[in-house]
Amino acid sequence: MHQGLRRVPTVELLRGVFDAAMSVYLNRFLNVPPARLPEAKDSVSNPEELLQQLPDLLNRQQQVNQTGQLVANYLYSGGNAKRLMAMLGKLMLRENRDFHVIQEIEAAFRQYSLLGDTPTGIHVLVAAARYLAAHSPTMRSLGQTYQIAYRLHQGSRLFEES
Repeated sequence: MHQGLRRVPTVELLRGVFDAAMSVYLNRFLNVPPARLPEAKDSVSNPEELLQQLPDLLNRQQQVNQTGQLVANYLYSGGNAKRLMAMLGKLMLRENRDFHVIQEIEAAFRQYSLLGDTPTGIHVLVAAARYLAAHSPTMRSLGQTYQIAYRLHQGSRLFEES
């Protein structure tokens, strides 16, 4: 639809965008209860301790709400958003992810960079963490690919004939 509107900007094509958007909304989101946003409660004096708990949460299934609350507590306690994003990136890469998941996490990080340390910005990072938790853990076989690529980058020889 986007490409069609760029080529032939007509009201009829614009109506197609609206129809498609409403179809997606009605089919996907209308019957799904909204996720409650974590509140600014349970502040801690050392938020970095919370950040260290995040990998363990994503090692277990069905930790979506707990992950969201942990991230909210971390950020509302003065935790460093850049360190959180680095941790989320690391946790994303240890899972078997496709290109679109990487794009989604990148989009959340970019959106946070625009919104900053506001309640809405915090909600964006909470949503990203909840998304990762909803799809974790996976088989985690991609990590081997990253390790091999890193070893090759360092000049290591993986296979040598004797």
